[in-house]
This record gives sequence, structure tokens and C-alpha cells, in this order.
Amino acid sequence: MVKSLDGVLTKKANTRESFTEDQIADLKACANPDTGYLYFCNKFFNIQHPVEGKMLFKPFDYQERLLESYHNHRFNINMLPRQSGKTTTAAGYLLWFAMFHPDQTILIAAHKYTGAQEIMQRVRYGYELCPDFIRAGVTNYNKGSMEFENGSRIVSATTTGNTGRGMSISLLYCDEFAFVQPTIADEFWTSISPTLATGGRAIITSTPNSDEDTFATIWKQAEQKFDEHGNEQDVGVNGFHSFTCHWSEHPDRDEDWKAQELGRIGEEKFRREYECEFLIFDETLISSLFLAQMESKNPTMNMGQTRWYDKIYKNKTYVIGLDPSMGTGGDYAAIQIFTVPEYKQIGEWRHNTTSIPGQIRILKDICEYIAEKSGANNIYWSVENNSIGEAALIVINDYGEENIPGLFVSEPIRKGHVRKFRKGFNTTHGTKISACSKLKTMIENSKMQISSGALISELKGFVATGSSFKAKSGETDDLISALLLVIRIMNVLKDWDPRVYNTFKSMESEEDYEPPMPIFINTNY
Repeated sequence: MVKSLDGVLTKKANTRESFTEDQIADLKACANPDTGYLYFCNKFFNIQHPVEGKMLFKPFDYQERLLESYHNHRFNINMLPRQSGKTTTAAGYLLWFAMFHPDQTILIAAHKYTGAQEIMQRVRYGYELCPDFIRAGVTNYNKGSMEFENGSRIVSATTTGNTGRGMSISLLYCDEFAFVQPTIADEFWTSISPTLATGGRAIITSTPNSDEDTFATIWKQAEQKFDEHGNEQDVGVNGFHSFTCHWSEHPDRDEDWKAQELGRIGEEKFRREYECEFLIFDETLISSLFLAQMESKNPTMNMGQTRWYDKIYKNKTYVIGLDPSMGTGGDYAAIQIFTVPEYKQIGEWRHNTTSIPGQIRILKDICEYIAEKSGANNIYWSVENNSIGEAALIVINDYGEENIPGLFVSEPIRKGHVRKFRKGFNTTHGTKISACSKLKTMIENSKMQISSGALISELKGFVATGSSFKAKSGETDDLISALLLVIRIMNVLKDWDPRVYNTFKSMESEEDYEPPMPIFINTNY
């Protein structure tokens, strides 16, 4: 051992050593590319506990899952409660990565200088308390960086627009990224991304702040884990794997702890720092409280790209809505399938490269599948007939409406309507607002069951814009459009189905019902 410049004990580089059989076994276990990080953190990484002092790390269950997320995904974004041990967990992984992977450059970037130094201090502390046979020798060792005899190094820095520029980074760790000034965060991420393009890895960690900062943007894209067909993936559309945990997973936290913390910091700060809720500036159609409680189901069966969430029953009524698209890779076409009287989502389809004839064929296949299991007398289906919908109507006519099981439902002709009547449903500003209002009421009064994770994801980004609602920039609302069509079909059905009538009538007469928005009808739409 030798002393570093600031007096701490380090291991001299390039020193011949002899090892016992047990030490060799430990070294092999730490060097295991699949599980070495867990072995190292559990057996050799020491931390300084605020009460207990020096102690072996021994990660909690959620910290082990966090370590697994670091290791098994190239790009990670983690939203974690305050004081959950995220910095300690990261320090253990970064130290292991540097010592057991040669020629790696690890950059620690924090929004403040003190934050970067704190992380580096935990790495240094863990290194200094490792047994000598585990530690890699160091060639340079100071407060801001460590260089090892295997050619790897760990560098810490404050997050600025130029941090990491020109470096060939193997692993980037960003701490409390949500609290970096927005312009600096944008600049930093723009400049650092190319350095990761040749195989580099990234770990971004923070508690939430604003819902409009760079961290929030990356997180939301990571949470969009559905491919163009609506099938769930392990990573988001940006390639990031998202990880979070609840404060209650920490073994020292319970409801009594929560009550004390609420009294100390208040509800708003608690929800942000411990419940990991973004400060929402956009007004979503569905209350954020209900959105947070909505849970998706895994499909019970896939039929092509159609996901089914329940089997078909003979005593149910089925409502099917198709929102068509050009099928050229732009907007998505979507189909929603619901039952009456439960108003339960049992199926869904979405695609953006299926031609209009293909979309009608899939609609026909769905109707035929339901008819085979339940009969055709309880199937009601329709399409939106706006613009692209005209082509869908032509294809339906070519197929022969009578050759698609069930009843093709159309919106009744209104008095004073000067346009020629067409099959299907025409969407205007007024009809969209009305359907949105009914959707909000049905969900928030627990009268509709949503199963699809992709649909729930769209609802979280379906926000007020002017006097209407639409998807946030960069997000989609095609599944919602198909759902709104289903609601409008149900509204027509209420005139001859008492089960539907009773539900829709009760929505209109609830004593505590408050309109979700001003109903502003633009007659010039």
C-alpha cells in the first residue's frame, strides 16, 4: 500500500501479488460479466452509514433491481425518491465497472460541484476499504478523478454545456439531472449524445422536478414502451429503460414515517420528492389522480397484431370502432373493442403501415372472430368517415357491408344538416368535445375498464389545447380517437338498448357531476 497525495491509503499499480485459492475464487466471482457487480457490492463494497458508520453495503431488494437495470440495459433513466440510496448504489456499480473492465472512461456529471464531489467521495471511500486483493492499483488518485492500472478512469464534473465534450465516454452517470438549468441540460445532452454513439452507456438519475425539462422528456419517452403495433417492449421509444420504486420499499419507511415527513415538508413537496410525481403544467382530460391509479393488463391472446384482454362471451354486446389512416407510416390506424354493459376494453389494434383495405380486412376479421364465439346479433361496428374515412367507406362498400358480421352503425341525420348523409361517424369540434366529456365521466366514475397500457399511456399525454384536447407534441392519440368513436357508437345505441341508455342517462344526471371543460362549440368548424 502507498499513500496518495492527500494522505489516504491506495494500492500501488503494477505490483506483483500472490493470492490464496479463496481470493482467486472471489476475484473470479467479481469478474463474472453477468453477476460480478452484485457479488462485489454485497461482499466488498463498504459505505458510511449516517448512524452505523462503516458497514458493508448489502443492497435492499429495490437497490438490487436498480443494479440489475444498470447492468442489463445500455441506457438507463431512474426516477427515485429522495434518500433512497441511489447515489450509494451508483457508486458501488461505477467502482466495480472501472476495476473489472479495462480501458473504460466513466464520467460522473452532477448539477452542482458539491454533488459531483459527494459521489466521487463515496466511490473513493468504497475503494479505500476494499481488501487489497480485490482493488485495482491506481496510477492517479485525487478528489476529482481516479485512474487505474487497467487503463480505466473515473472523472467527476459539474454538468455544463461543455462537460464531456471531446471525451470518448464508456459510461455516463448523471445525478439529479432534473435540477440542471434547462438551457444547460439541453446543451449538455446535445453535446454528450454523440460521445455515446459508439457503444457508450448512460445512467440518468433524479427525483422529478418540472414536467417540461430534459429529464422529464427523456423519462416520458422511456415510458412509451409500445412498438408501432402497440406491443409492449422493455425499453422506450428513445432506447432508455426506465426504473422507479416507491418510498415504502425502503425497510425503514412506513405510514408513521410518512405522517412525520408530511408534517415536516408538506404534501406538495412530499409528492414530488417521495412519490416521484412531476409538477404537471398541462391539463389532462382525465384527472392525474385517476391516471396514476390506472393499471394495464397483459394481453391474454394476440391474433396477428390484435391484442385481446379477455375471451368472448355469448351474453355480451360488442362495440367496435375503427379510426382509419393512410397507412403510409405517418398517423396510426386504430381499432378499439369494448363490451356492453360493463364498458370493458377487451381488444385493441394499431398500426401505421397497414393499407386502408388491410385495415378493413382486420376489422372484418375481428367481427368474424367475435361472431364465431358469440353470434353476429350483438356486434356493432363503425368507422370515422372524415377525409381518409371516405376511402374506408369505399372499401367497405367493395367488401359488401353485409359480409362484415354485425351492424354497421351510423350517426343519425341531424335536422338542418345540408351535407349528404354518409355511413359512419363524422368528427367535428362539437362531437369530439361531447365524446371527451363522456369519456372523462365514465373513467372518473369507474364506469369504464381500460386494459391497454398503450391506451393509458396516450391518456397521460392527452391534454387541453385551446377549446379542445389532443396529444402533446411528439405523442399520439390514435387509440383515444378510436375510443371516442366507440363512445359515440354507444351514444347512438342508447336509443334502443336500455343497458346503454341507463348508463348514459346516469352520467347526465349525477348530482356531483361537474363538466370537465367549457363546452365551446365552433359552428364554423
